[in-house]
Amino acid sequence: MSFIKSKGFKYLKNFIIGVGAAVVMVGALFKIMSWEGADYMLIAGLCTEAFLFLLLGILPPEKDYYWEKLYPGLESYQSQIAPLTAGESAARKELDAEVVEGKLGGMLDELQSMSKSLGSLKALQEVDFSETSEQFKTMNSFYSRMNDAMQTLTDTVEDTAMYKENMSSLNRNLNSLNSVYGNVLNAFSVKE
Repeated sequence: MSFIKSKGFKYLKNFIIGVGAAVVMVGALFKIMSWEGADYMLIAGLCTEAFLFLLLGILPPEKDYYWEKLYPGLESYQSQIAPLTAGESAARKELDAEVVEGKLGGMLDELQSMSKSLGSLKALQEVDFSETSEQFKTMNSFYSRMNDAMQTLTDTVEDTAMYKENMSSLNRNLNSLNSVYGNVLNAFSVKE
C-alpha cells in the first residue's frame, strides 16, 4: 500500500489518465473527420478509458481533511467563528493560556508544513526546462506540416470536383456530337 500512496504513483496515475484522455480525444477526432483508422483509434481510446475507470474504482480514495475539527463551526453557514484571541467568549478580556497554547501549537505545525511545501516549490524552480523549448518547436513543425497536408487535401478535393464537372461537360458535348453525326448519317442514307 505504501507504493500507492507515494508521490511517484500519484504522478504515474495522473500521467496515465492524461494520456488515456488524449487517446480518446484523438480517436474521436479521427471519427469526426472520417479519417482512415478512425474505428481503431476510437476503440483504443475507449478501451483505455475503461481501463482507467477500472483502475480508479480499485484504488482507494485520497485522504479527506476535516477542517471543521481545526476550525469548529466551519461546516455551518451562519456560524460565528470567534477570532483566535477571543477564547470562549468575545467579551472575555483575559486570554486562556491553555486554549491559546493549543491553538498556537496547531498553527506552528501548519507553518512547519508550509515551510516544507515552500522547499518543494524551490526545488521545482530549479528544474531545467531547456528541453521543453525543443519539444515545442518539434510540435510546431509537426502542426505546420499537418496544416500543409490538410491544405493539399483541400486543393485535391477542389481539383477533383473541377475534373468531374469537365468530364460531365465533355460527356454532354460528345452526346451532342453523336446526335449530329447520327443525323448526318441518316441524311446520307436517305439520299442514296
